[in-house]
Amino acid sequence: MNSAANLNSESDRLVSLVDAENPFDYDYAEMLPRQLAAIDERFKDRVEKIKLLQNRAETGKVAEVRQMADIVPLLFAHTTYKSYPEGWLAEKKWDRLGRWLDTVSTHRVKPMDTGGIDNLDGWLGRLGEQGHHVNCSSGTTGKCAMMNASTADLHMASYTVLQGHAWATGVKPERDRRCLMLAPVATTPRNMATQRMMIEGFNAPGVEPFYYPAPPMTIGAITEMVVLNKKIAEGTAKPGEITFYEAQTAERERVMSESVELVADALIESREMRLYIMGLFGPMYKVAEMVRAKGYGGKDFHPENTGFIGGGLKRAQLPPDYREYVLETFNLAPARLFHGYGMQELNTNAPRCSAGRYHMAPWVMMMLLDESGEQLIEPPKRGEIEGRAAFFDLSLDGRWGGLISGDKIRATWEPCACGARSPSVADDIQRYADMAGGDKIACAGTIDAYVRGVA
Repeated sequence: MNSAANLNSESDRLVSLVDAENPFDYDYAEMLPRQLAAIDERFKDRVEKIKLLQNRAETGKVAEVRQMADIVPLLFAHTTYKSYPEGWLAEKKWDRLGRWLDTVSTHRVKPMDTGGIDNLDGWLGRLGEQGHHVNCSSGTTGKCAMMNASTADLHMASYTVLQGHAWATGVKPERDRRCLMLAPVATTPRNMATQRMMIEGFNAPGVEPFYYPAPPMTIGAITEMVVLNKKIAEGTAKPGEITFYEAQTAERERVMSESVELVADALIESREMRLYIMGLFGPMYKVAEMVRAKGYGGKDFHPENTGFIGGGLKRAQLPPDYREYVLETFNLAPARLFHGYGMQELNTNAPRCSAGRYHMAPWVMMMLLDESGEQLIEPPKRGEIEGRAAFFDLSLDGRWGGLISGDKIRATWEPCACGARSPSVADDIQRYADMAGGDKIACAGTIDAYVRGVA
């Protein structure tokens, strides 16, 4: 992915390892000084480009990165990316939102003509024309997180999934199968880039890929529905808003219901081919039921199928063996199914190995912090420790690579049973937001106050 001409810095050299045969097998003690040098390079390059980073460095009195503890004051809380006042979206204050986005971006978000923009999708589209490919997550409140990404970020985020899939499953992207993109996901720049990357890598020439047969879901439309749902729950929705919400919900359910048979028929039609299936377990369970009802099952599908199937279980009423049911229906061996631990705030996914652990790429430094996100927990030489996950992803271009997540993890820096020596995370990740005490990061309030003041 990187040419030799681009490898003039330690950060470039580490990111270039994405093309290594086995990037997840490295000696941590040897890698740590390289990572620290690379993060110091990145810090000195970005400190005057990213306004919030400059503020964090001044507040934490950090002038250089020499050890892991120096990075902690420079990390952004994951809530940083939705630290704008909620009213700005409803009031369509696109100029203020642009100034806010600029404080957390590497490349300047310059003032632009916002005439004719009447919704979030329109604003995001206009930003995309300026090279700012903002990825959003709608959240549960309707206030979406917004992460600025460059074209290079879109490529890297999708490429790490492609390479991670090959490493974790042993199934290389050799363009020898039919891709079925069956996940009803939001049409964000990152999601679309990942879909294109998988098709380019796995889909056979001359074979038409299959796409989920439903209208695209935009972030603006999802956010609008989340906000309406919240207003209905609070009793503040107007009669017209309730009617609109009910009509949209009914239409979506109708389309989803009709899609089940279309997807089932596409899978049956392709059953003798090698398949790459990208989907969600919730919707895929209904498809599997339909396929079996039509008289087909695992014995009818190619034994070398592979794919990337995520959750999609929200509000789904499924039996305990739903996972096995779906995999058996489509002859998907568990070892050939890709799993990754990642988040929208980072480019890089950590693939899950045969021992069930998620492994860190050499260009991603994993850190564990206390629950408040203020204190580093030093990595032990032996055993596992538990704490709040934090990361520095050197591949990020459009925004800062340092992040305090909302996840509680168990991690080790010892070699894994699978043979890979990279730091790894156990497959029992928890969200602080789901715990009794909630997700409270000490620096979040300070960060929010700063970016709102600048914007």
